[in-house]
This record gives sequence, C-alpha cells and structure tokens, in this order.
Amino acid sequence: VKVEVAKTGSGFILLRDGKPYDIRGAGLENGDISSFAENGGNTIRNWSTENAQTALDQALVHGVAVVLCLPVVPERWGFDYSDSDAVAMQLEFMRQEVEKYKDHPALLGWIIGNELNFDYTNPAVYDAVNNISMMIHQVDPNHPTTTTVAGLGIDVVRDLKNRAWDLDILSFQVYGELANVPDFLEMADLNRPVFITEWGAIGHWEMPKTKWQAAIEMNSSEKAGVYLQGYENYISPLKDEIIGSFAFLWGQKQERTPTWFGMFTEDGTKTETVDAMHRIWTGEWPANRTPAVISFTIEGKSASDDIVLES
Repeated sequence: VKVEVAKTGSGFILLRDGKPYDIRGAGLENGDISSFAENGGNTIRNWSTENAQTALDQALVHGVAVVLCLPVVPERWGFDYSDSDAVAMQLEFMRQEVEKYKDHPALLGWIIGNELNFDYTNPAVYDAVNNISMMIHQVDPNHPTTTTVAGLGIDVVRDLKNRAWDLDILSFQVYGELANVPDFLEMADLNRPVFITEWGAIGHWEMPKTKWQAAIEMNSSEKAGVYLQGYENYISPLKDEIIGSFAFLWGQKQERTPTWFGMFTEDGTKTETVDAMHRIWTGEWPANRTPAVISFTIEGKSASDDIVLES
C-alpha cells in the first residue's frame, strides 16, 4: 500500500493509497493490539524488527498500520560511525530487513534507529541514517522514512538538516518538553513534516524528587490529564506540521517504576490513561470508565511531603 507525504497550501499531509491518513497512534511492542484497535487506535510504532512479521500480521488482522523501526545501533552502545566497514555492514543488514517487510500491506513507514542522538558525539551517525534512507527509497519507494530524536535539541536539528536531508519526516520524542514543541518548531524552521513518536506521562527525570532523591510519580488520573492536555494543546493545533503522533506506551514497562509510562498495569488492567486516549482517538469517553484516583495520601500527606514511616 503506497504511503507518501504531500505538501499542501498550509503544510503537509500523509496519504495512504492516495487518501488522507489520520494517524491515531501509540507505541506498542508487547501490548494488546486488539484492545488498541477497539479503543480507536489505527497505527503503532515499535523499536526493532525482532518480531516484525508477527507484529505486521497481527496489525493487519485488526486493521492497524505499523511504522517499523530498523535497529540501527546507537553510538552509546559502542558503535563507531567512523568505522566505514562497520557502517557498510550495518547498511547491508538494514537492506535485508527492508527487503523482508517492504511489501507487507500493514506497513506504513520506516523508523531508522531510535534516539541515535542520545549522548552522541559523532555526527557521522546521520550520514549513515541518510544512506539507509536513500537505500530504502531505492528498494522500497512506497513507504516514507524517518528517524527519532530524543528531546528538542537545536544541534541535532542542524545535523539532521545538513546530513540526513533524504528523510521524509523528522520525529521527536518528548514528555514534559511537549509544551515547548510549538515554539521549537517555529524556531527550528524544519521545512519537513514531523512525527511525535513518543509522548505521554511527564518523565521521571523531569519530576520533583523527595529529599532522598526518589522521583515523585503522578497517579494514573493525573497522568490521564497530562495526556489529554498535551494532545489538545500542543499536538492537535499543529496538524499541518505534526502529521502523526504516538502516545507512550500501550502496554506495561518497567522504567523507574512498573507504572510510570505504561497505560496498563503488569496484570493487564487498564489505567485512566487508556480512557484519555479513547477520548482523543474517538472524540468520546468510553461507556465504562476506568476508576479515577481522587486522592492518595497518608494522614493527609502526599509524596511531596517527604513522608517517613517508622519500621
């Protein structure tokens, strides 16, 4: 199914099979794709090709499209982007992966590596990204390319503009920084459409801490409010520039805590963030709402009061 980016009088639009395609997206790796579709989602992004065939096949069954992430190795994992032989071997591996999945009808596009700018020092990584993008356009002219960037750095935007000019879409991953996206996009003057490939709960690195340096986590109802406000205030108003967004995370993940980013608990129970995404994707609240947290205190004190208990 051919997917392309088209320029309009006011910005950009994504076309799938010649028709405008409105992404209702989330990051999903091990989550339940049937519940995702039932709640109004239509597009997922992942982080590797390890289980790509299964992900694509399941997505097709549920009428869901997939932006497939090619596992380009970040510099922080020890990859040397000045090593031309290693870069060439990686390019060939990516070619093989693209050949495997390029004709799957659930495929929407390609993500060339995840957060390759995280702690990077060698901008040649984006020369490699550009060469992979050019290879994809040669091998698979039916699907657009992007790479995901951690945060809103002007330095990495400069590298993307100068070195990764072949990418169709630029993708940013932001949490508390989502409020800065409108000003950033105006300042960055990208002249390319944008995906927000991760957004959702405010990150643990962005939250206040207790006096013993534990990040204070919002409860699920507070997070649901952050999802709603984030989408309505900072993503939706920029639909001519942000042509797709993917909430993080449809499923459960251990990162700082077992509940920080996942919309579900470890046993698969929904949190109120699922209701928020249902509202964003369908325009209505689900008939059977998830329980809300009214308060969560000990003797009237909350986490920000640095509660200490005697053993």
